Amino acid sequence: MREVISIHVGQAGVQIGNSCWELYTLEHGLSPDGRLIEGAQSSHDSGFSTFFSETGQGKHVPRSLYVDLEPGAIDDVKTGTYRSLFHPETLISGKEDAANNYARGHYTVGKELIDPVMDKVRRLADNCTGLQGFFVFHSFGGGTGSGFGALLLERLSMDYGKKSKLEFCVYPAPQLSSSVVEPYNSVLTTHTTLEHSDCSFMVDNEAIYDICKKSLGVSLPSFTNLNRLIAQVVSSVTASLRFDGSLNVDLNEFQTNLVPFPRIHFPLATFAPLLSAEKATHEQNSVLEMTYSCFEQGNQMVKCDPKEGKLRSLRSRPRRRFNLLTGVPLVSSLVSATSHLHTSLVVTLLRRRVVFACFPIPPLFRVLGADLTTNSTCSTPSVHSSTGTSVRVWKKVNSRRPVKISLLSRRIMRRLAPILLMLRTRSNTRHDCDSFTYFFA
Repeated sequence: MREVISIHVGQAGVQIGNSCWELYTLEHGLSPDGRLIEGAQSSHDSGFSTFFSETGQGKHVPRSLYVDLEPGAIDDVKTGTYRSLFHPETLISGKEDAANNYARGHYTVGKELIDPVMDKVRRLADNCTGLQGFFVFHSFGGGTGSGFGALLLERLSMDYGKKSKLEFCVYPAPQLSSSVVEPYNSVLTTHTTLEHSDCSFMVDNEAIYDICKKSLGVSLPSFTNLNRLIAQVVSSVTASLRFDGSLNVDLNEFQTNLVPFPRIHFPLATFAPLLSAEKATHEQNSVLEMTYSCFEQGNQMVKCDPKEGKLRSLRSRPRRRFNLLTGVPLVSSLVSATSHLHTSLVVTLLRRRVVFACFPIPPLFRVLGADLTTNSTCSTPSVHSSTGTSVRVWKKVNSRRPVKISLLSRRIMRRLAPILLMLRTRSNTRHDCDSFTYFFA
């Protein structure tokens, strides 16, 4: 069997993991304690053993690992509804958090916890007959998610270099930011994990908040609503690994079809249809409409404009009940729908980059769904090397703004007085450098 180990790092990773495993158990017909419900379809399907391991008592335990430097988020798991689902040894927490500091999560506090975590990962890997890879859920802006997540990916790259390592990461949004150091943490963790991750599916809090508010009709979305929407996307991405089907794909094909170059491994995920409960029974939801909806900005998981760049690869994953005879016409209609794309947005590569994977198990809601993952690169001449679809988003987060810096004492001010006077005289003569000169208050 080809098993996959899910690692949830930090508060964001733990909370997303709660929503994901809650959805997994519902889709596979498992009770909150991990036992199969009578009449469940997974009783005749062995595909869900990729994410679950069966014990001698007939209980199914997730192949997951929860890690956080503070005990708050993991204590909620230990006292929640699904407390009997997880193995107690796979819930690892420290005693002090990283305080939204990348250095604390990577070098100081996180360094003390990395060895026990790798021991648990090694035990989970030893229980697998054929380990396929790892899923790492973390955030870019938090201290634990950025610092400890980067450290964990480095160690996974050292110990399991040939295994696939895929990320589901929460991208910091300028409009919904809980800390002023999120841009610094995101830049540092991206630079550190650029060589250690094979594929990174990014999710933007601002984009998901707008989807919940505008498309789903939730007036005041909570983190539970955001995480459950992320869980739907993760479920569609991982459905080919958890269910048996005639048109399924493997984990290695994620990076084969979505990553044209190793450093360009940031695909853009979209989900359709996004309908509220009142509108679900009044929509037609044809294959053509869902395919076109996947290319709309309102269905994207990241706030960016794909028209600014070029589409390098496409990957669609429709979910509906079908057999081999009805699945082939479904793929044919998807191919015809994507062939009408604007030719200026698509880059012609050496091999075919439009891949489809169909799953015979529909989503839990009544509306049949489809998930599309694209990898696009900004081709603006002024931009040098691109690392994926979010070049302009990185510019927005990492933009330089004039900052007023205050000194700590007058003693330092006296020492810097001659230097400041010289800088002021130079700035008066050179007007082109005024925007780059910062004076101390």
